[in-house]
Amino acid sequence: MSEEVRPRRLEESVESLTGANLPFRTLDLPGIGGRIRVLPEDFRVTEIPAYEPVGRGPHLYMSVTRTGHTTPEVADLLAQALNADKGAVGYAGLKDKRACTTQTFSVLASNGFVPDEEWVARRLAAETSLQVNWMRCHGNKLRTGHLRGNRFDILVRYPDAPPEEAVARAQAIADALGRDGLPNWFGPQRFGHEGQNVIKGWRIVHRGWRAHRRWLHKLLLSAYQSWLCNRYLSLRMYEGLLDCCLVGDVARKHETGGMFLVEDAEADSRRQVAGEISFTAPMYGHKMWAAEGVAGELEERILAEQELIGFNWRQGKVTGTRRTGRLVPSDLSVRGETDGIRLSFSLPKGGYATAVLREVMKVGNPDLAED
Repeated sequence: MSEEVRPRRLEESVESLTGANLPFRTLDLPGIGGRIRVLPEDFRVTEIPAYEPVGRGPHLYMSVTRTGHTTPEVADLLAQALNADKGAVGYAGLKDKRACTTQTFSVLASNGFVPDEEWVARRLAAETSLQVNWMRCHGNKLRTGHLRGNRFDILVRYPDAPPEEAVARAQAIADALGRDGLPNWFGPQRFGHEGQNVIKGWRIVHRGWRAHRRWLHKLLLSAYQSWLCNRYLSLRMYEGLLDCCLVGDVARKHETGGMFLVEDAEADSRRQVAGEISFTAPMYGHKMWAAEGVAGELEERILAEQELIGFNWRQGKVTGTRRTGRLVPSDLSVRGETDGIRLSFSLPKGGYATAVLREVMKVGNPDLAED
């Protein structure tokens, strides 16, 4: 099969799995339409830390609120203001610049000297636009994944329905999502403009193409992996298998994060409905714990349709992992305001707020919605 033919066919299905045409979990409930991010402060994100700093140690932790900066840009500003190396700054995850975001950073003190907190506050106020909420020392650097999740507070402006009806619609969807969850989709921001990162990731895997920069190569591979994961979740949803565990599923305990192989599908399906566990979806790679039995057959179907049966993931340097299959927003509230409908909810790390918003708004990609 030629390189030109396959990507063209892939392009035909990329759009359906990168956000715009993903299936809706609450298809029978009408949405509210509207727009998000009209103003940066309409979209607020607050990190939920995995642990609190203890008050001693060489790393200065600081909670920073900012608007209009990416996470790496904030890290650079902190390094410059505090005369630290860029590598001395740590953070738990990347946040969107088109939002008002509060997250924690750590900065390793130069030569073991921890600066006075008041001096740091004055320095940052003088040299940056960052708002520092608190500072405290800790023993280790903050690294990727050192968070429990994120809290979102989002204003949806210009809903399609009158205020009372819009609130009622949003509340009905919120109740359904809080009870049943939704597929843990990767959002469209993962895939690049019109899903082009997926096409390039396909070329890396199938044609041995290499990006010029290592970070870009990894990003494109991750986009293709994420698209395959969305494909698996879509298959599971269409076959009515989101609300149950299958024999051979690799399930994850919500409380501890521990994973296990499902043997008693009926018992573990009850645990999933109760919110104790969830099946996991494949992020294919040589280190991924593959499902077995019926669940394994589903994973093999995705590989077969992508002509990846027997693919040497190790040689391709694709490690792989498991991703929680269901996304259940917690503390989801709906409130009508003069300017629109306000939604507040928390998601575990890795969950996309746009996955929740598209259900409430009933638009393919909330970031592209227009009035």
